[in-house]
Amino acid sequence: MSKAKAGSGDAPEQDAGVRGGLVQQEIFEQATRLFAERGYAGTSFQDIADAVGLTRPALYHYVKSKNELLAKLVEQITEVAAVDIAAIAERVELGATERIREVVRLMVRRMGEDGERFRLLLRSEADLPEAVAASYEVNRRAVLRSLTEVIEQGVERGEFRPVTPAVAALGTLGIVNWVAWWYHPGSHFDLDSVSLELADMAVHGLAAEEGRQASSTPLDAVRSLRREVDRLEGLLERERR
Repeated sequence: MSKAKAGSGDAPEQDAGVRGGLVQQEIFEQATRLFAERGYAGTSFQDIADAVGLTRPALYHYVKSKNELLAKLVEQITEVAAVDIAAIAERVELGATERIREVVRLMVRRMGEDGERFRLLLRSEADLPEAVAASYEVNRRAVLRSLTEVIEQGVERGEFRPVTPAVAALGTLGIVNWVAWWYHPGSHFDLDSVSLELADMAVHGLAAEEGRQASSTPLDAVRSLRREVDRLEGLLERERR
């Protein structure tokens, strides 16, 4: 009897927890949309409450401030990305080429699936609260460091041309970040195919190939990556026709 009562009493609490989780997810989604559309500074706490269909006091039940919302959104994106990319970079049983390929595929998929949040970050960088900006910068530098180290190892082992690792890493990130602006879920581009194409582009831009002139300066590395981006833009234009 006592066990049955305990079990039946748990159900309303579980239902309330599920409802609360759904409301919180809706708050995150609406805040992301508004931040991405209007920028962080151009979005008020009341705007978020209205979008979710809550009163301002009710919204305070779930989040304390606009800053807290943004901090959680930034953490979800940048911290997870930094950890996952570092894990791939540390897989020394894989060659540098395969690690770069895996990193690019992972990042492209996330950009494609959650582009709105990434656009939010890029648009709101100048408006981020100090603590959030500091966390964002730490994680962004961690991602750049992971990529730079893998490219440096690839150069040392002869897998990659003698590029400047940090410049090549920034160029690779530029190719990946671009996805958040042109790819949208439900578009006629298949995200798996896009991730494979961009991974191939990133590797091709770095690979040491016979008969290919080596690029030893940062400008050469950027030009090489730019050519690869131009090639993809041409493919996309033909797809739209």
